[in-house]
Amino acid sequence: MVFRKLTLDAVNRAVTTLDGTAGKSVNVAKVLRALGERPVAAGFLGGDRGEQLRADLEARGIELDFVKVAARTRQCTTLLDASAVTQTELVEESQPVAAADYEELMRVIRRRVQGCRAVVMSGTITPGGPTDLYFHGTQIAHEAGAVAVVDAQGPALLETLRAKPELVKPNRSELAATLGRELKDETAVLAAIRELCQRGAQRVVVTAGKDPGLAFDGQHWWRVHPPRIDAVNPIGSGDAFTAGLVVSLLRGEDLGEACRWASAAGAANALTLLAGEVRREDVEQLAARSSVEPFAS
Repeated sequence: MVFRKLTLDAVNRAVTTLDGTAGKSVNVAKVLRALGERPVAAGFLGGDRGEQLRADLEARGIELDFVKVAARTRQCTTLLDASAVTQTELVEESQPVAAADYEELMRVIRRRVQGCRAVVMSGTITPGGPTDLYFHGTQIAHEAGAVAVVDAQGPALLETLRAKPELVKPNRSELAATLGRELKDETAVLAAIRELCQRGAQRVVVTAGKDPGLAFDGQHWWRVHPPRIDAVNPIGSGDAFTAGLVVSLLRGEDLGEACRWASAAGAANALTLLAGEVRREDVEQLAARSSVEPFAS
């Protein structure tokens, strides 16, 4: 919902209202498709909203293998204030799903991972769900010879590190929440990245919105400078970054160059009103304005 000016505790009339299909893993799948890849989207869908999401993704030509659950797929609302250039998210909490649904999801992943080059695991786990979900997902990816990429935080991320994923990509606030401490400056972030690597991550990328991100492959460091843009809606840009990163890594780029393209994908997402609605031509143009800076630490 777009407002000329948003005022709390008052009646606000939106000048534009759009319905979209989103969510972290869904955004990744949409951007992968826009960049010419053939993703398979998996997860949980429930109720009428779940069926709407299914229909939209199928219309986009995205292959699906979702588990149908009793809980209704949640709805989130984003409020864009054009005068203040702010984005406010109203997020419906996800509902618990049955243990049997998680067992079925793991069966889907085991079946679908065959022939895949990467498994991207992103987002929060439903209340009461297994915190080691991504740990097992990483193990399954490795058994199939696929790259495991994890975009998560908290216990789910820490559990996953035991399986040594090829790449983890939290943003700065998620990294701070995961390690339970403030990351006030770059030195603190660098130390936190090293800690993730010591715990098992092979490569770490930490994004910071419009500010420079940091990347480490166990030996080399990069600062990632995103292109300067007039953002319309940056929500979903981290997911677009993840998708761009995976595509570039699978094409043989080193982590630094992959981050340059990933940064362009994230910026391209911010140029659109809806999350994950990336245009490939925007990514290609913005890549020329993105840069990465190697440095020693």
